[in-house]
Amino acid sequence: MSKLIILDRDGVINHDSDNYIRTVDEWIPLPGSAEAIARLSKAGYTIAVATNQSGLARGYFSEETLHAMHQKMQDLVSSEGGKIDCIKYCPHGPDDQCNCRKPLPGLIEQISETLGLPAESSWMVGDSLRDLQAGQAMGCNVALVKTGKGVRTLNKGEGLNGVPVFEDLAAFTNFILNEPS
Repeated sequence: MSKLIILDRDGVINHDSDNYIRTVDEWIPLPGSAEAIARLSKAGYTIAVATNQSGLARGYFSEETLHAMHQKMQDLVSSEGGKIDCIKYCPHGPDDQCNCRKPLPGLIEQISETLGLPAESSWMVGDSLRDLQAGQAMGCNVALVKTGKGVRTLNKGEGLNGVPVFEDLAAFTNFILNEPS
């Protein structure tokens, strides 16, 4: 079993918005997410984030703002005693024909190459079907959280056969660490 856990960002680690997370102030962690990441990190897991950020292509925010959001995320995890080992993002829009926009597996390939760890049998945790499809394309175990768009994804029900579902990232962490919820 790989010790790599790949997380989607918006809706898994922080609150999501249909209008995009455009500023550092709008980047608000979900309750317990930073602690959950730190617990996994302290237990010896390598933590990566794979996130579609088409707001860049749409001009809603700059790379500088995105990096500031990611610094805030890393600082919160660090303050809990953990770390995020790798963050990869797709800056493209839906029509840009890139290979990194989930459900395509490019971001997971980039994470695997950067960290020198195989994606096969790692975990991909997301709140949308496209997160899970990207993970499945790389041979990852996949898990759905009900935060963000997770309930909407669950209600659609397609493509979720046998996929474990968790209330949030903390519940997934309890599962991985074999601790009671």
